[in-house]
Amino acid sequence: MKRRILLVDDDLAVLLTLKAVLELHGFEIETASSSDEAFTRMESGVFHMVISDLRMETEDSGLQVLRRARSQAYNPATALLTAHPPSGADWREERPAGERQHEKHENGQSWNGGTTDSLLIKPLGTKDLLRQVEALLVNHADKQHRRQNAAPKAQEDKRHAG
Repeated sequence: MKRRILLVDDDLAVLLTLKAVLELHGFEIETASSSDEAFTRMESGVFHMVISDLRMETEDSGLQVLRRARSQAYNPATALLTAHPPSGADWREERPAGERQHEKHENGQSWNGGTTDSLLIKPLGTKDLLRQVEALLVNHADKQHRRQNAAPKAQEDKRHAG
């Protein structure tokens, strides 16, 4: 089964380039060129991952898209795509997927409030894109698996304690 990704960006060149690269590497891609279009696609489809540009109609349109993605019953992995990372942070250093959500924005506030699993910084090379997307999908699936296994274990522990 192909993994489905919703790719959201108002820059058509970026959108089509990323779509082509990801499709060539076995992903099924749907695209949206605005947050409203992304909301519609999320309601009518199921995605393993949602990748959204940060700045589209507004400065934080991408965060709104990812918040909506996180509220979907299918709980996709999420990544924020931006050419404008917070200043003062070296976003290109090697770190496991998911650690970037706690970085600080220029004004000292949390970059995204835990809305996304990772930041993808434009321009992004093909190898980096594929490596990060794969890592995010694996990490996200692992988290979901652990959550699903933790609930029955907690219930069983309660029964044995009572």
